[in-house]
Amino acid sequence: MSEGLILVNTGEGKGKTTAALGLGLRAAGHGMKVLMLQFFKGPWPTGECTAVKRLEPDFKIIPLGQGFIKTRKEEHTEATRENARTSWDYAKQEIFSDLYNVIILDEINNMIHHGLISVEEVISVLKERPKRLTVILTGRNAHEKVMEMADMVTEMREIKHHYQKGIKAQKGIEF
Repeated sequence: MSEGLILVNTGEGKGKTTAALGLGLRAAGHGMKVLMLQFFKGPWPTGECTAVKRLEPDFKIIPLGQGFIKTRKEEHTEATRENARTSWDYAKQEIFSDLYNVIILDEINNMIHHGLISVEEVISVLKERPKRLTVILTGRNAHEKVMEMADMVTEMREIKHHYQKGIKAQKGIEF
């Protein structure tokens, strides 16, 4: 891969992270190094983290988040804001390390939307990244500026969901 791409998976429907994982799996299968940084997901075990451990060091997932946060900007705790700053600093370090072919910034669109990371700073980092690096940004409410600079934007649209029938999140499907 000589020139990396900026890819965005956004929308109200399911599958944004799953699509990014699929691309990461494909890249790892071609001998590329992949890193997924999860900005919201906490340290609890998920199916994708357990599965990807088998692919290390070629594919790594690092949960950086605290788990669920309050969604209203004015309600964010200082701990949430500090976690966002620390996580973004770590992400920048990994982006500029030039150790990876693909980096997935899972739920970063949500971080921007909630005012926890500046869209201008994210765009600046994406423009300055190693040119061979592909970066995938996932999460609802992708910022218009991010979508403008992206090479590809995919929107997941919910048509029907089992939650509507009262069926809770399923192991192996949602986590």
